[in-house]
Formats: sequence, C-alpha cells, structure tokens
Amino acid sequence: MGRRAESVVAVIAAALVGLLFTPGCALIHRHRSDLSGRFNPGDQPDKILYERAVNEIQHGRYDVGRLTLQTLLNTYPDSEYLSKAKLAIADSYYNEGGISGLTQSEAEYKDFITFFPTAPEAPMAQFRAGMAHFRLMGKADRDLTEAKLAEAELKEFLLKYPDSDLIPRVKRRLRETQEVLATGEFKIAKFYYLRHADRAAESRFQDIADNYPNFSQADSALWYLGQTLERLKRPSDAVPYYARVMTDYPLSPSVVEAKHRLVALHQPIPKPTKAMLARAEADRTHLVREGMFERLTGMMSSAPDTSQTRRGPVELGGPGKTQVAVKTPAAPAGTGTAATGVIVSPASESSLQSGQPAAEKSGSEVATGSPPGEKGPATADSTEPAATGTAATDPPPAAKKKGKKGLLKKIIKPF
Repeated sequence: MGRRAESVVAVIAAALVGLLFTPGCALIHRHRSDLSGRFNPGDQPDKILYERAVNEIQHGRYDVGRLTLQTLLNTYPDSEYLSKAKLAIADSYYNEGGISGLTQSEAEYKDFITFFPTAPEAPMAQFRAGMAHFRLMGKADRDLTEAKLAEAELKEFLLKYPDSDLIPRVKRRLRETQEVLATGEFKIAKFYYLRHADRAAESRFQDIADNYPNFSQADSALWYLGQTLERLKRPSDAVPYYARVMTDYPLSPSVVEAKHRLVALHQPIPKPTKAMLARAEADRTHLVREGMFERLTGMMSSAPDTSQTRRGPVELGGPGKTQVAVKTPAAPAGTGTAATGVIVSPASESSLQSGQPAAEKSGSEVATGSPPGEKGPATADSTEPAATGTAATDPPPAAKKKGKKGLLKKIIKPF
C-alpha cells in the first residue's frame, strides 16, 4: 500500500513538473517557429536576413531585428534590400518610441533621405522625421525646441514633395505644431503686456501676427498688439491691426472694441468679405468645447493641447524672411590681406522652392549699395592697376636686388 502511494505521488509530481515546463517549451517552440519563418530553398541569404529581421521587429524584438538588419548591411553592401533595411531600422526606432528611440529614428530617417533621395519611401521618411519631433513636443509653456524642429521638418516636406499623397496629413500636423508655438508666444507676450513691458510685448505679438494668422487666438493677439502700439504713442501704427480684427475675424469678441478704437482714431470701418464670413462660421462650427473631464486630463497629460487648432491654410513664412550665406568676397587690391566674414543676403521663398542659389554681391556692392552690374571702387577683380602712393611705383626689395645684378652683368660682359 505504501509503495502504491509513493508511485501515485511520483506520477503526480512528474505531471506537475511537466505542466510547469510545457508553457515554456511552447513559448520557445513558438519563438523558434517565428524566427525560422517560411523560406524557399532558392531564396538568397540577404532576403532571408531581411525577412527574419522584419519578423523580429513585428513581434517587438527591436534589438534583435536591428542587429540582423545591420548584419545584412555589413555583409551584403550591394543587396537589393539595402534601402529597405535602412528604412526598417528607422521604423523600428520610431515604433519603439521613447525619447532615445524617437531621437534615433529622426537621425535614421534623415540618413535614409540622404542616401536614397528618389526612393518611393522618401516622402514617408521625411514625414516621420517631423513626426518624431512632434511626438516629443511638450506643452506650450515648456521648452519649444522640439516644436520648432517639427515645424521645420514639416515645412521642408511641403517644399520637397508638393504632390505627395501625404500632404493632408502633413498640413494637419503642421497646423497643430504652429498652434503650440503660437500659444507659447501668446502667453509670453501677454505676460509682458500685463506688466507694461510694451516693447517686449510688441515684438511677441508682432511675431504672432506675421507668422501665425491661423492661430486660434490670433484675433486677441491683433487686439493686444494695437493696444500695445497705442501705449507706445503710435496710434497710427495700431490702425491696420484693428482693421484686421474686423476683416479677418468678423465673429471675434474683439470686433466691438476694435470698431470703437477705429472710430476714436477717426478711421474708416472696414467690412469683411463673404469668404471671410464663411470661414469664420466654419471655424465656429468646428470649435471644440472643453468640459471638466477634458481639462483634468489635459492637466495630467504631458502632451500639448491642439484641440483648438483651426482648419485654415498653413503658413510657410513670408518672402524675404530666410537668410542664406553666400561666398566670401575677395579682398580689395593693394591691401595684401584676405577678407574675412560671410555676407548674408535675404532669399525669397520662390528661390528656396526652385533650388536656385541666391545672387551673390561683391564686397563693394555690399559696402556702397551699388546695384549688380556696376563696378565699385577698387574691387579685387578690377583690371585697372592701382596707383596710390609709392606701393604702386617702387619695386619690392627683391626686384631691386635683381636689377643691380643685371646692371653689373651688362658692365662686365664686354670685358
């Protein structure tokens, strides 16, 4: 009887041990089956490596997948899967997320665009490079570095790929990014305004008026800009901004105050067009009303609030606001020193889109304001000899010594 009990206990113990190890074995077997995949006997080794890496990444094993892709890149540098492998590495970082993952993904996407600028996946790589910064954005009252980088990358997409199918998504994200940037500027500007730091407030409000016309509080920014200019004893400069409140934002609460200020300044009262009225009605229709729950979740979240973003056209910046560096001019003749520094000249938005370099100016044109085509005084490429002082008439010491030797040879030669 005792032996039978011992055998039963042994069987039960063996069954329990088997049950404990069976799930692990199943997981290991499933993992190995995931790794092996289904490959044909005639598949090339680079294809096998690529498909295994993609399978690893799809199952969340990002490090293993990236190592496999890196092996493919190092072993088969001429493989047809080279571009796909580079893009898969960038996608793995992007899907992994986190600060380090998104930062690395942006660098990998830019690297992909550099090596494969004409690849069909290049627009998506550019879009995700901007989205990597977009996902790292903080609230409007925090550091706006990532928001500015996201705006720059999304603008670059619109300039490089104007016919892409991703344009609606890019414009939507760009509007949201500009909403965050403008909100940060508006909070700082209002802080200065309430403390009567009028010159500082003016520059901030002016930046919003010029660069973010689709900002959800652009009407308030224009109103405060007009008030700031009146504080600075410049009422005539405030008139255009009061007029813009009435024409561009006809349903704004600031319209009544703007009209009163125009009447007080003895200025005509402008009327909005039908198109602007229709746009204002559309903005009011799509306005999101935040409840108590949305406010609480927004306070606890680290992501910026973009719910008030308007659906107007995106702003790429006015012409003449971008500056580019051109070649350093040569030094004027007779000085014996090279010119230092870089000339900076404005470039229009059309020149950026066409890819044409900015027109270069010579040093004299920059200094004297001469138009292109007219020669300034004493330029380095002038063909006329300089005739100032003894430097142009007296030969250098080496030339004088050479002249004395030649004279002695002429005297001694007849003898």
